[in-house]
Amino acid sequence: MSYEGVEASQLAITITEGHRRDPRHTEMILRESVRIVRMDRGVIIAETKHGFYCANAGIDASNIPGNNTIALLPDDSDASSQRIRAAVKDRLGVNVAVIVSDTFGRPWRNGAANVAIGVAGLDPLLDYVGALDAHGNVLHTTQIAAADELAAAAELVTGKALGIPVTIIRNYPFETVEDASIQRLLRTGERDLFR
Repeated sequence: MSYEGVEASQLAITITEGHRRDPRHTEMILRESVRIVRMDRGVIIAETKHGFYCANAGIDASNIPGNNTIALLPDDSDASSQRIRAAVKDRLGVNVAVIVSDTFGRPWRNGAANVAIGVAGLDPLLDYVGALDAHGNVLHTTQIAAADELAAAAELVTGKALGIPVTIIRNYPFETVEDASIQRLLRTGERDLFR
């Protein structure tokens, strides 16, 4: 999307002062945010309308052509995943799971990692609660963010700047889940110790 016609608010202009980002870009970050978690050194950590916590509301100005152009997160990443899944099934007759991902930073860790922002066809969360570990201990809290782990592994193949849009992961065992949703990976407010 071009921010050519976007008018920056006084708040966006003030936030951007002294940083390299265009105030119109900052304005779009503010518009895509439901809550600003923290701002420092030109970085805005925001909660998006999707419930994601990420830098600059997930808006990116890299890996896209054109000046004054930014990429926003999809309005409904699960719906995007569903459309891709349906297209693959229609064209190839193959039942696949689809993960739409983006690169997010992580609190308390250097480096970014790809995470799932939308899923179709598989449960994004492997729930081991109630299972026994190798020593016979009951697992009380263990849940694995499988969609995030698959997204991170896929980025090692696509690369951040190689222009490869799709990775095919073979031999990952999963049960098809028709009503899959990324919401399963999002921690609710009452369980979040940092809000």
